[in-house]
Amino acid sequence: MNRTDRLYALVEELRAVSPRPRSARWLAARFEVSSRTIERDIGALQEAGVPIWAEPGRTGGYVVDRARTLPPVNLTAAEAVAMAVALRRLAGTPFAGPGGTALRKLMAVLPAADAVEAHRLAGRVHLVGDGPATPVPALVADAVAARRVLRIRYADRAGAGSVRDVEPLGYLGNPRHWYLLAWCRLRDELRCFRTDRIESVQALPDVVSRELRPTDLDIPRERVRSLSLV
Repeated sequence: MNRTDRLYALVEELRAVSPRPRSARWLAARFEVSSRTIERDIGALQEAGVPIWAEPGRTGGYVVDRARTLPPVNLTAAEAVAMAVALRRLAGTPFAGPGGTALRKLMAVLPAADAVEAHRLAGRVHLVGDGPATPVPALVADAVAARRVLRIRYADRAGAGSVRDVEPLGYLGNPRHWYLLAWCRLRDELRCFRTDRIESVQALPDVVSRELRPTDLDIPRERVRSLSLV
């Protein structure tokens, strides 16, 4: 079990027995790590806003407040990433900090498999500035999440249309537009397609096997950043 999965499992273990405590030694045996590792994990969860405290004494241990935590929620990976994108719009407002802690609390109780997939999807979203508010076609969004090859009809800057098969690798958003980052099979290279110029979309049965690397983007690294769920 990796650390991300263990953090989610820790919260659920403490919720299941609350208000009874679990000692660091008991949790260490349960998750097959050291007591020191459990203490570091609990500290990380507390910093993320999860209401966990330590009860002293021989029968003490860590306790989570069930009334202030959520059970596992049925959000999809795409829904979790959507919340992260929306929260980027709070930058510079009085609610930026609370928005970040709300997202971390949500991620702490998301089922482990969904959380892992959400982090993978978030890693395919790159922003310049705070990102745009313009829509992305639903079929495009579904294909990026499902890693399906698309056949698109695309209009260039002059309005001339062309049909091409592309392998969706992620998104790039600037303050004005969303772009689909995709490997164009016609040109055999990475291309950016402005989503409002995609005139039609057809999902193909092929599965995308490529991965987008930060170095693939011809943008100064100080200007672009990947979306984060933490």
